[in-house]
Amino acid sequence: MKICYIGGGSRNWAWVFMQDLAFEKEIAGTVELYDIKPEDAVTNAVIGNALMEKHNPGRWQFHANPSLADALTGSDFVLVSILPGDFEEMAVDVHLPEKYGIYQSVGDTAGAGGLIRAMRTIPQFRAIARAVQKHAPDAWVINYTNPMTICTQTLYKEFPKIKAFGCCHEVFNTQKLLAAVLEEAGAAPRGSIERKDITVGVLGINHFTWLDKASWKGADIFPYYQKFVEQYAETGYRAAEDTASDSAPGADEIEKRSMFESEERVKMDLFRRYGLIAAAGDRHLAEFCPHSWYLASPETVEKWGFTLTPVSWRIKNREKLIRQAASYRDGTQTLVPRESGEEGLKIIKALSGLGNMVTNVNLPNHGQMPDLPAGAVVETNASFSCDTIQPLVTQGLPSDIRALVMPHVLAQEGIIEAVFEDDREKAFRVFSHDSAVQRLPLEDARVLFNQMCEQTLKQ
Repeated sequence: MKICYIGGGSRNWAWVFMQDLAFEKEIAGTVELYDIKPEDAVTNAVIGNALMEKHNPGRWQFHANPSLADALTGSDFVLVSILPGDFEEMAVDVHLPEKYGIYQSVGDTAGAGGLIRAMRTIPQFRAIARAVQKHAPDAWVINYTNPMTICTQTLYKEFPKIKAFGCCHEVFNTQKLLAAVLEEAGAAPRGSIERKDITVGVLGINHFTWLDKASWKGADIFPYYQKFVEQYAETGYRAAEDTASDSAPGADEIEKRSMFESEERVKMDLFRRYGLIAAAGDRHLAEFCPHSWYLASPETVEKWGFTLTPVSWRIKNREKLIRQAASYRDGTQTLVPRESGEEGLKIIKALSGLGNMVTNVNLPNHGQMPDLPAGAVVETNASFSCDTIQPLVTQGLPSDIRALVMPHVLAQEGIIEAVFEDDREKAFRVFSHDSAVQRLPLEDARVLFNQMCEQTLKQ
């Protein structure tokens, strides 16, 4: 098997994928690492080959390829995990709107920051789609890059026959929460329920995904979740630390958790309002809701028990990871493989004919979400088998939730149209319709849009 990894210098998803391959015994092949920073791909090739030599010898070879055309040619699968621009551009996405009272907890998918990030990202994904069309038209393309929906839809708009889909683990984290709900209720001993044992019905769009069904061993989890919400909605809930670990988390790990974890209060509040389980992290969910609900001010965010993740932390963490990569490359530190729980490798095996599976996936809507526009990229469950993905048809969202989701669907489609047509004025109109931006006088919205464009679209 040949896998092309675009963004092969990644110090996140690439390392996760390498570690999962270290445990894989049924398939083998070559991973071509392509990155706009070739030296990072070279480093990852050294890391990956050392990992395989020690833990899974003879199965996988990593090769840093400076040519995207060569990396793609003959590939069976293409993985895409890139950072659109750099964290300096993301700092503009996230923090410049704060001068206008617009706060964003993530800034990579929805809202002002997500739309400007999309304007940077769409041209890059158009180029990727053209390269796949020319050099690997029959390959399956798995996207991990945010904004997930816009990236995936761009691939299809540029190359309609592409075999692409987007993978996201937010639903997985919600399944873990539901396992904790059952254990809190005494339905099973603590730590005994695995995520994969929780069966869920998935519907919506990426990072604003909902569950209309959830069960464990045939038991409906919704009544348990209702009681859980009644108990923790006002105080918040944080999962207990894993006491089975051989060592306590270090300062860096504790800081990282504080940046990304939440008290699940947004999720529980949405359940109280709508009766379905919101299946993404609170930091993402908050950005899809009216700005006044959860993001009106830093004090509001603190009240709801999540964080405004500063890009300065991401920049600091990047420098730590650069040093860590160098130590792995030079052999002064060892990357110890650990299975991630992600499903990318399992999906690759299913599409290769090694078994069937069902999981959540982002694909163009061909009826699986009957209440959302045809062709829009939506997130539902799908069945994976040999060279086939079959989305599972849902009942659609209740009308009140659809009213929250639809503006984001239209904004995503609108920003793609604007970039494809090179129409900056249309892009501004989409930007000005965002619920947080709508609070501003129109002239202030235009100033903010122009400032964000000027500072982030220089590449």
